[in-house]
Amino acid sequence: MFRGSFPALVTPFTNGKVDWDTLGKLVEWHIGEGSHGLVPVGTTGESPTLTHEEHERVIEEVVRVAAGRLPVIAGAGSNNTLEAIRFMRHAAEVGADAALVVTPYYNKPTQAGLIAHFTALHDCCDLPIIIYNIPGRSAVDMTPETLGRLAQLPRIIGVKDATGDLARVCAQRITCGKDFLQISGEDATAHGFNAQGGVGVISVTANVAPKLVAQVQEATLAGDYATALELQDRLMPLHRAIFVEPGVVGVKYAMSLLGLCHEEVRLPLTGLGDTTRALVKDALRHAGLLD
Repeated sequence: MFRGSFPALVTPFTNGKVDWDTLGKLVEWHIGEGSHGLVPVGTTGESPTLTHEEHERVIEEVVRVAAGRLPVIAGAGSNNTLEAIRFMRHAAEVGADAALVVTPYYNKPTQAGLIAHFTALHDCCDLPIIIYNIPGRSAVDMTPETLGRLAQLPRIIGVKDATGDLARVCAQRITCGKDFLQISGEDATAHGFNAQGGVGVISVTANVAPKLVAQVQEATLAGDYATALELQDRLMPLHRAIFVEPGVVGVKYAMSLLGLCHEEVRLPLTGLGDTTRALVKDALRHAGLLD
């Protein structure tokens, strides 16, 4: 179920409020474009600036519109274990297929603390968990050894690895086993990630180029790395341009150029500078997405 391209879905805003109509249209668009699943309310979904009520309703709406046509991995992370349990249980109740749970940020727990946190989440309900390891944002790195211990729990099924270290995939195959799902959290290295043993990507770029990102994944999973590399060459300038400033800002601007949603983000994020806007436009043209 959890293989291929999973857009880290943006949360569209209009005049400061969640644009529910546009959210539903985006889900339908991704299904039509060939995305293999959706991940609402992650970092790219601006989870830090959503209220709890908005967070939960976004999950409900995405699950409702998707209607079982593709899997939904609900963002359920928090640096407060009790809050993450709330999000986990809600996602299970409304029919999400799995939860994406980031390592607790800011608190800087030890490896023992990470084990205790994720064990509590594992035990709180029956929802499968994909651990999100992104030390650059969370200030804590889950080691392959710690991940291997957690992989022994039946409902901890995979990792979204955003370390950018492709050797990590091989190390985690040793500690977690070959069937443990390893999913890239970095667009620019997702092609190579799969060559090391990965099975997918939770992608920011897929918000604006879902068909191309899905085709890269399909090619790598079929062992056709030559085709995947040609597609990656088209996408690489876009991967880079989107992340010159915070990724959600870059990708929402790109989406606005294609008429998919407004570029609006919530403070403390702000709109792109003019230089970055030009880079994003050029990258969209290079990818064949904009005239």
